[in-house]
Amino acid sequence: MNVLVLNAGSSSQKCCVYTLTGETLPAHPPTPLWEAQLDGASLTVRVSGVVVRQETLPEASPGTAVPLLLETLWSGASQVLNGPDDVDVVGHRVVHGGLEYRRSTPITPVVKAAISRLSPLAPAHNPAALAGIEAAEAVFGSTPQVAVFDTAFHSTLPEEAAVYPGPYAWAEQGIRRYGFHGISHEYCAERAAELLGRPLSTLRVVTCHLGNGCSLAAVRDGRSVDTTMGFTPLEGLMMGTRSGSVDPGLLLYLLRQGHSADDLDRLLNRESGLKGLSGVSGDMREVAAATEENPRARLALDVYVHRIRFYIGAMLASLGGLDALVFTAGVGEHSARVRAEVCAAFAFLGLELADQERSLADRDVATPESAVRVLVVHAEENWAIARKCQQLVERADEKGAV
Repeated sequence: MNVLVLNAGSSSQKCCVYTLTGETLPAHPPTPLWEAQLDGASLTVRVSGVVVRQETLPEASPGTAVPLLLETLWSGASQVLNGPDDVDVVGHRVVHGGLEYRRSTPITPVVKAAISRLSPLAPAHNPAALAGIEAAEAVFGSTPQVAVFDTAFHSTLPEEAAVYPGPYAWAEQGIRRYGFHGISHEYCAERAAELLGRPLSTLRVVTCHLGNGCSLAAVRDGRSVDTTMGFTPLEGLMMGTRSGSVDPGLLLYLLRQGHSADDLDRLLNRESGLKGLSGVSGDMREVAAATEENPRARLALDVYVHRIRFYIGAMLASLGGLDALVFTAGVGEHSARVRAEVCAAFAFLGLELADQERSLADRDVATPESAVRVLVVHAEENWAIARKCQQLVERADEKGAV
């Protein structure tokens, strides 16, 4: 089975193909048969992990980028398939599924309408995913397409963790905490159990997805029981350009000072976080490199680490203890400094890091004596999506329908 995964973001488009064989899917991913990424105007194409094409192209919208990337799949030096008919199923990462979609689901007009309706809650992502779906429909026709929702893993949140303490009418309207990065959190918890050689059902795990967007999840018995993002991906941790949680009274104050809702959207989503505090960048690598000479960069890093520690503490209470702390995504995987500064606060739990190299993907980086295991897990959202697609198609085939 050839599974095509489309991961459409606000500023980048990523595609890859996995060829899946056999009945049992490994948790650890194989190298994709083909990968293409359009980041702004920069196109990179890999075949079996080897770069075969790099060039600068005119910037494209999600709707025009997908056909452009797919063309490299069956033409030129990067050709690995003969055409659209060689793709058996197409999987899409969709950030917000609301209350309706608590698991991966075949894409229908009803599902597309729901993705569109939920776009105001994930404006940087749901519209891009919908454009990618419609572009893929134009290329693949009746080939099955699957929506894999970032919110689905967090649908197991208990009510006390999901409901906001506002008027009950909010909850009745679906205004509640949904959580995001669920595809990543679920994969990392499963991978951690595999690396530790223990059933996931026996572990209390905090997964730390630290990239440009950041969130934590508390995972007990393999289920999400708490997380930091909420109604939108803006709640919780400080991020690259997003503020994370701030006092709602601050927002009322700014509104009364004459700021519009659009002003607040821009300030909170694009001009805050690492970028806003440091004045340097939303990229942790650049901020960390500037901390010796730039007090604002040092402050940004300190606030970033403090927020992670603060919310890990909250996750500990939700879990009733901690067996493993997992770091993933760009900062989580590659910044030994951030990991060390975060973990230093939890020495009282008996947590002790070993000497670390800069990047140690899929490794336990705690000392043998540490009472809490600390793992670095390479982010594999695309592989997780591919697995969901195959499982869904196989279940549909068993029922006699695709």
